[in-house]
Amino acid sequence: MMHTLNRGVRRPAVAGLFYPDDPDELRAYIADVLNKARAAAEGERFARAYIVPHAGYIYSGAIAATAYARMRRNASRIRRVVLIGPSHRVFLRGAAVPVNDAFRSPLGDVVIDREMRNELVTSGLASQSDVPHANEHCLEVQLPFLQTVLGDFTLVPIVLGDASAPEVSRIIAACSDDPHTLILASSDLSHYHAYADAQQIDAATISAILRLETHLVGEQACGAVAINGLNQFAHDQHLTVSEIAHCNSGDTAGDRARVVGYASFAYG
Repeated sequence: MMHTLNRGVRRPAVAGLFYPDDPDELRAYIADVLNKARAAAEGERFARAYIVPHAGYIYSGAIAATAYARMRRNASRIRRVVLIGPSHRVFLRGAAVPVNDAFRSPLGDVVIDREMRNELVTSGLASQSDVPHANEHCLEVQLPFLQTVLGDFTLVPIVLGDASAPEVSRIIAACSDDPHTLILASSDLSHYHAYADAQQIDAATISAILRLETHLVGEQACGAVAINGLNQFAHDQHLTVSEIAHCNSGDTAGDRARVVGYASFAYG
């Protein structure tokens, strides 16, 4: 169902660039990659959190779909999504939630969980500004997948800047007050290395994530701040993490001279 709001809406910044801006084309693409990923999701238990990549769909959409296919199997249990990712374009200290009350994709509007957003601001865990959200792609590209898989849900979009793992973990913990909340961390892996070099770098990063390390840096994953915080939260909550899938752009739609790495993980 398409929801349309007239005020306070963050409009798409990368529709037509990172993913199709035509709703029918977008639905067809997502249905195709989810269908291809379906077999890998059979029998998987409910996950409290995921890491998913955020590049253009032709590059990382299939890897993202491996997480969303698992999510779809438990969609009836999810009512709220806390979506965290790095601020690529605006310097930011800490975390920022939007002023806008909805985020729009070509598939319609996703309503912001205003109560949770306001609680994060009131408690000092996040500032409130639309500026770091306006042109940020890392959260936006997840919306069509979430809308397809979950249908109705509320969103807590959080852009992260300079923040420690404990700071981000506290934000996640504050949002995890009921069993119907899903945490989604948006991150790619290494950037612009030769194919073989990227494979080695990403293998080491994947191993670090599986050990729940909390000191990843941007050269390993552009969403390192989000991953570090999620790993701290997972450690504190005695969650385990498993890799779902990985590849790089040399395996999908890019050349192998300068590739970007992608991986998806589940926490439960």
